[in-house]
Order: sequence, then structure tokens, then C-alpha cells
Amino acid sequence: MTKPLGRVVCDITISADGYAAGLNQTEQRPFGDDGGDGSGAALHAWMFDTPDENRAEIDRLNTAGAFIMGRNMFGPVRGEWDRPWNGWWGGDPPFHAPVFVLTHHPREPQPMEGGTTYHFVTDGIASALARAREAAGDAGVTVLGGATTVNQYLAAGLIDELRLHIVPLTLGAGTRLFEGVPPLRLEQVTSRAASRVTHLTYRVLT
Repeated sequence: MTKPLGRVVCDITISADGYAAGLNQTEQRPFGDDGGDGSGAALHAWMFDTPDENRAEIDRLNTAGAFIMGRNMFGPVRGEWDRPWNGWWGGDPPFHAPVFVLTHHPREPQPMEGGTTYHFVTDGIASALARAREAAGDAGVTVLGGATTVNQYLAAGLIDELRLHIVPLTLGAGTRLFEGVPPLRLEQVTSRAASRVTHLTYRVLT
């Protein structure tokens, strides 16, 4: 009997008008014109300024057996890997599990402290998911982002559950969740409002 696979979850913070990052992203301003200093602090204030109020949502962020992220989320290096870069999260990233980074440029796996190893996948989203599922077993896979990567998985019908954290600000332009994604049927599972965010969980119906 085939062992059931764990769920594929998306967990992402967006503005009230659906953007996960603003325009004009740079290494110094990775979230671009994000309503603040470009660090994402305005979008993610619910995590860092009011963590006790959002403890349940924060605690489940990094509980998957494996993670997937796009090259842009991993860092600002574009094209060939022409300089050392091991993510925004320092020597001991918060994932403590395999992380599969989508890229067009090959690179050897990069082990980090705390159990995180970055694996660089050059043959597409389906391959990254297959490898992440194999690594995760029944613990499940989380697609972290950015929004462009999430949109590819949504468009391909590969996301089981959407966990959205909607913050009370608008960006007007940038990288938008659901951009280019065909219409979806969603079932609301949970909703909870806090002072700086509303947490919504949807099951993606087939």
C-alpha cells in the first residue's frame, strides 16, 4: 500500500491589495517599495512587533518536512552564482530541514547549521516538489514564496492549502499573489483577526 503524501502548503504574507513585495526590489531593499524601508518590516510587523498575539501562526511557519522557495526569495544574486550567497537568514536558518531553491543555474547543495541544507533545482517546479516530497515524507511541504513561485504552483494545481496573512496596508504595485493564476475554488478553513494582520486558511479544491 502506498504511503500517503503530506500536504503541500503555501504560507505567505500579503498586503490588503494582494502584494507580497513592492516594485524596485534591490539587495538593500529586498521588498522594494513596501511602505517602509524596503526590509519587509511593514509587511511582517505582525511577526516581529506583536509575536505573542500571533504565536500559533508563527510557530507553524517552519514545521514542514521540506521547503521550496524561488531564487528571488533566496537572495539578490541573479544569473550565474558569481559570489557566495547562502540566503538572508545567516548561518543557522530557521528552516531546520531541506530547502529546495528554484534556479536556472546549477550549484552544489549548501549545508548550513541547524539541519538546513539548500538544494538548487534547475529542472522546474514539478521536480522541486517531487524532491521536497521525498525529503519530507508525510511531514508535508511548504512553498514559502515569493509570490511568483507560489503563483506557478497554484497555476499547476499543486497547492493543497493556502495560509494567507493579510496586513492592513496597500502597495499599489509589485509582486502580486494570484497574478496569472486561473480561477480557483477555495474552501475557507479558518480565519482570525489580530491587531496587525488577518490570518486566513483556505483549502484549494480540485
